[in-house]
Amino acid sequence: MIYIAIPVHDEENTIGVLMWKIRNIMGEFGRDYEILVHDDASTDGTRDVLQRYRRSLPLRVSHSDQRLGYAGSLEVLLRRAVDRAPYPKRDAVATLQGDFTEHPEHLVPLVKTLEGGADLVAGTLDHQEDGFPWQVRLTRWAAPKILGSTLDGCPVRDPFSGFRVYRIIVLKKALRELDQGPLMQRPGWAANLELLELAVHHARRVEEVEVELRYDIRTRKTRFRPLGTLRELARMRKRVSWLPEESAS
Repeated sequence: MIYIAIPVHDEENTIGVLMWKIRNIMGEFGRDYEILVHDDASTDGTRDVLQRYRRSLPLRVSHSDQRLGYAGSLEVLLRRAVDRAPYPKRDAVATLQGDFTEHPEHLVPLVKTLEGGADLVAGTLDHQEDGFPWQVRLTRWAAPKILGSTLDGCPVRDPFSGFRVYRIIVLKKALRELDQGPLMQRPGWAANLELLELAVHHARRVEEVEVELRYDIRTRKTRFRPLGTLRELARMRKRVSWLPEESAS
């Protein structure tokens, strides 16, 4: 089973198209899947759009009345996937955005790479930044410089991307290690870095798949805040440890 985890907030203009694309792509792919969406206190028509798609898709939607933010919403979804997975050594959860910057067509190579023996597969943006908002280009340039040697030993080239596939057993072991603690305590890219570090400790094999981001087709204004993102990453400097991979069996 592939669980597709999508945190959303005010995405009424894209979430329906995203659902339809996932249906077509996963239908052709021929894998069992379930879409898990957390509607993070949306104030537009996101909830109504999702309700319509629950009739035609294997879709489960949760809601929060107060904003949890990206990290909080993603945590809800990851824990739900872990709880629902009947075969944690075989099942997986993919994480992607609801604004269509991350295209679901990349789910296929990500999942295939995991099926080839990886426990964690990260979507990596290697070089293409045409059409990116200046805020994103600036932060992508500055973040590695701010983190410096903190990224030494990182098993992927793009530790800030949240477009990934995790074998459920990896997350299950991470949650067990944390006991009742959260998977992520910081927002945005810092949360993606936190989650990567935690998951790497429980993954026998980490792989990458190059993906394309499409900021040019997003319909709403960016919510990305470069200064806040860089500030959170600076707070993680020297606090991240890329330990040798442990067995996830």
